Amino acid sequence: MKTAFKFLVFSILMLTNFSIDAKEYKGAEYRTKEAFLYGRFEVNLKTSFIEGMLSSFFTYNDAGGGWNEIDIEILGRYTNDFQMNPITPGQVNHVGHYLMSSSPHADFHTYAFEWTPEYVSWFVDGVEVLRQTGAHIQTLNLPQKIMMNVWIPQYENWVGIFSPDVLPSFSYYDWVSYYSYTPGTGSYGSGNNFSHGWTDEFTEWDTTRWDKATHTFTGNDCDFIQENAVFNDGKLVLCLTNSTNIGYVDVKAPTILWARGTEGKVEVMFSEEVEEVSAETIQNYLIPDVTINSIELQSDLKTVILSVTGLNLNIPKNVIALSIKDRSPVPNIMGGTLKTIFMVPNPLTFPLKINCGGDSVLDFSSDQNWYYQTEYGYMDGDESAFVGQPFGGTDEDEVYQTEKYGMVTYRTRVPNGLYKVKLMFAENYFTSSGNRIFDVSIEQNKVLTNLDIYSLVGKNNAYEAEFDGINIQDGILDIYFAAKVNNAVISGIVITPDPNSVNENPDINKMDFRLEQNYPNPFNGMTKIDYSLSMPDNVSLQVYDILGEQIIFKDLGFHEAGSYSYLLDSKKYHQLNLHQVCIFIFLKLKQKRDS
Repeated sequence: MKTAFKFLVFSILMLTNFSIDAKEYKGAEYRTKEAFLYGRFEVNLKTSFIEGMLSSFFTYNDAGGGWNEIDIEILGRYTNDFQMNPITPGQVNHVGHYLMSSSPHADFHTYAFEWTPEYVSWFVDGVEVLRQTGAHIQTLNLPQKIMMNVWIPQYENWVGIFSPDVLPSFSYYDWVSYYSYTPGTGSYGSGNNFSHGWTDEFTEWDTTRWDKATHTFTGNDCDFIQENAVFNDGKLVLCLTNSTNIGYVDVKAPTILWARGTEGKVEVMFSEEVEEVSAETIQNYLIPDVTINSIELQSDLKTVILSVTGLNLNIPKNVIALSIKDRSPVPNIMGGTLKTIFMVPNPLTFPLKINCGGDSVLDFSSDQNWYYQTEYGYMDGDESAFVGQPFGGTDEDEVYQTEKYGMVTYRTRVPNGLYKVKLMFAENYFTSSGNRIFDVSIEQNKVLTNLDIYSLVGKNNAYEAEFDGINIQDGILDIYFAAKVNNAVISGIVITPDPNSVNENPDINKMDFRLEQNYPNPFNGMTKIDYSLSMPDNVSLQVYDILGEQIIFKDLGFHEAGSYSYLLDSKKYHQLNLHQVCIFIFLKLKQKRDS
């Protein structure tokens, strides 16, 4: 199994710590000198947002005697996933996932886990999100060191596709705390069973407590070097760099990773977060013989949407960008960068039927990886096949004879609107209930909780769940899987436009525009405002405080019909009290009406 092999190699090479030829990329690892048996382990962390790498906080036994490890791993490819994994003797993984309500890369979050002889549980911002018990937890009985690192795994189906253009990248660790396990006498944690041992605020390298690692391992595309564990402004910064510009320094301007063209729109992905004003300046872009009408920087701060006219999807075009600034304290400014636009002349047809984990069968399309060149696909997961196995409760056996397991996210590009989604499951491995349990969410809304397929239909029987009125406003339908016990699985997905669904707010259906709830709300720093127009018009953003006084006005210009996003950065408005504002988007309609 992919993950088991990965961790096996990791463990062996940490123990042997041998020297091999230097690698092209450099990461960092920070680890305690002391090992701990049980306790509560906490970190305040803002992770790196680049595909192909991960940031971690974990405990690990490096003294031999058996495998013991408890992981928190946050992958740069996801904007909402939190991965947990205790690895027990025999290199057995017990992966869990949690769908976060806000990005781990956008701000600091406090992550923690409690390790006791009876359970291991994980927390995000003080809320317990997963607890594992049972025999495998009792085998976690060896002292473990506290560790944290940033690195580049070689497993693209797990972490995504890495590009060297994204470097450098940084993960920020604000503090780490350790609490010993003192049942009956503690004052902290679950049941007040933990006692504070120490907190490191990372003002400097405490060489009595911590080591900076200098090793690598097979399956890791970078070396750990001491120079990439840096202390800055009261934080430990773990740096991921090339071999030339190491440490906490960014001298590289943004570049375009890819560009994607569809009807009336070009999506451009930059290599790093970019500054809003330069990114939204029309004069900073050129597509020959194409008119750029407006530009919107998306909430990830790396993607811009160019609203265009005159783009022929059957004729290759390049997009040129220049003078775009990154968000470094001393901004790096892009020179002229050219990228060929990947054109999508033929969007998906519906109903869309996907055979997850398999090839085209019946009227189902084959599975594929998600990338900017694909219209749908999975992020993470492996395939299993059960060819020839008959299934009960269905006449589509061929679909259930393959599955995608270890699922995290499945994405599909769809026109904005309402959809029906049918999810097709089968339990093809376990022979009793309680062995596979997971949640499923569609568009951040949980639709299945503690799904145990076997307990519902037994083994080798089809189970289908269908959901109506799925409202898509950003052009992508997202399905999330959060494993609790063993891997989440899916056999098939069917997506159908749902014209008969009625929006929950009938008044909004009659309006010429729609304003979504800003997210996150409440917010600290930035919030994304989504809105859509049913006809072309001019748009302005107006923000009022609770006394009715206007504190922000911004003319957003002319918009074609469609869906848009605006990223409100409160740091630009010093007078903005984040706790006392109402946000409105006003349309200056042609009929001179105000909405």
